[in-house]
Amino acid sequence: MAKRVAIVGAGVSGLASIKCCLEESLEPTCFERSDDLGGLWRFTEHVEEGRASLYRSVVSNSCKEMSCYSDFPFPEDYPNYVPNSQFLEYLKMYANRFNLLKHIQFKTKVCSVTKCPDFTVTGQWEVVTQHEGKQESAIFDAVMVCTGFLTDPYLPLDSFPGINTFKGQYFHSRQYKYPNIFKDKRVLVVGMGNSGTDIAVEASHLAEKVFLSTTGGAWVISRVFDSGYPWDMVFTTRFQNMFRNSLPTPIVNWLLARKMNSWFHHANYGLVPEDRTQLREPVLNDELPGRIITGKVLIKPSIKEVKENSVIFNNTPKEEPIDIIVFATGYTFAFPFLDESVVKVENGQASLYKYIFPAHLPKPTLAVIGLIKPLGSIIPTGETQARWVVRVLKGINKLPPQSVMIEEVNARKENKPSGFGLCYCKALQADYITYIDELLTYINAKPNLFSMLLMDPRLGLTIFFGPFTPYQFRLTGPGKWEGARNAILTQWDRTFKVTKTRSVQESPSPFASLLKLLSLLALLMAIFLIFL
Repeated sequence: MAKRVAIVGAGVSGLASIKCCLEESLEPTCFERSDDLGGLWRFTEHVEEGRASLYRSVVSNSCKEMSCYSDFPFPEDYPNYVPNSQFLEYLKMYANRFNLLKHIQFKTKVCSVTKCPDFTVTGQWEVVTQHEGKQESAIFDAVMVCTGFLTDPYLPLDSFPGINTFKGQYFHSRQYKYPNIFKDKRVLVVGMGNSGTDIAVEASHLAEKVFLSTTGGAWVISRVFDSGYPWDMVFTTRFQNMFRNSLPTPIVNWLLARKMNSWFHHANYGLVPEDRTQLREPVLNDELPGRIITGKVLIKPSIKEVKENSVIFNNTPKEEPIDIIVFATGYTFAFPFLDESVVKVENGQASLYKYIFPAHLPKPTLAVIGLIKPLGSIIPTGETQARWVVRVLKGINKLPPQSVMIEEVNARKENKPSGFGLCYCKALQADYITYIDELLTYINAKPNLFSMLLMDPRLGLTIFFGPFTPYQFRLTGPGKWEGARNAILTQWDRTFKVTKTRSVQESPSPFASLLKLLSLLALLMAIFLIFL
């Protein structure tokens, strides 16, 4: 009899989890509290309790070749960075293509997930749900939690003296939908993450004046990277990752700073990060430097005091009149349907082995999918997690002893830097390529680069030097996709198809031809010397 698996949430990770269960002949039931799938990527005019909220203009920060499901590329005519409406359509295509909808119960809230009395023997869970006011209870052999971490706004008002006296309007960025509320207003955005920067830039097109307050600064990069390529297709490669991880962290940070400043010098714009020893996710924004240099956005330090109609910033005695304050101060996360004895959240992280399994449970039948912040797309990350999880649930893969898992979780919580590569020391941060490769190794799906370079050198070189696209995860092992090789070798064709919408005749460069000839001669000479 197939094991029954409860999946909480029908966002990007929930959909992948349903599909992975079906691939391993498990019986999934997905509970989604809203009336449609999509999670974060489904825009609504009003904020809905218990689910992520986005503003109308949101565009993906990871390009379509890097953020698709590993066996389901985005349509060729989609832009490289996808607006939320098209992203939702893609998710619906995915659900229809793999027949996932019949496994989802919409408008169904998960009230509680508790261990059955015989849990130490069966590993089963009692799941209580509510649909149209009526509660139901069912027993499941396993649970996959796919609720994300962008539902509970973090709003530390105590950190802003005088906020209670402020007569203007203030709200968390979760409430933001459209920029028209800022027309002819003096706006302050607190927090320089991706959302805060987006909102400040949008407001600057309508507002009288916009201030962006940041405590620690941030590196700002454009989606349009070297030679016009998508930033993550250039930055996220196996070669680049191996190179970075072989260098001492101070050198990597120095190289990173040089690269970030190649677009514009961050210190001259008041943006340079104060703490450059630990990695902070870069801010993706194509407009911010232009808004600053034209005086439309003013970068300010942290807030010293809020008054009735103005704000005083630290190190600047001048009062600035303000009408609206937007707190883009991030999110906390929790699992209200789980007892703390199952998953306890402390200091922005939970005691999860490989960011997935509660290390202390005697039976590994509960998994959290997507609770991680890699420097890469969450879609292929959550999908790869789910591929491993379902094989653990089925008994094909085994977890190490509890003591080993707990020791690793505790070591990760200490956040001790290795001294090499980028420093992933903040809660939930992980090295994207290293983490994915580790999970792929567990399910025997990691491509063998050495063998590939011998048997299929074109593919091997593309995988090593080219972008770390999710198609690589389907070249071998369980879930192998026959279209993976072709998808990898044509990834740049799809990238430029949507930008090169006008045919142009490029003039051949004699210098480039000469350089290619000299490179070929050098290669032939090297081969000759090797075999001499």
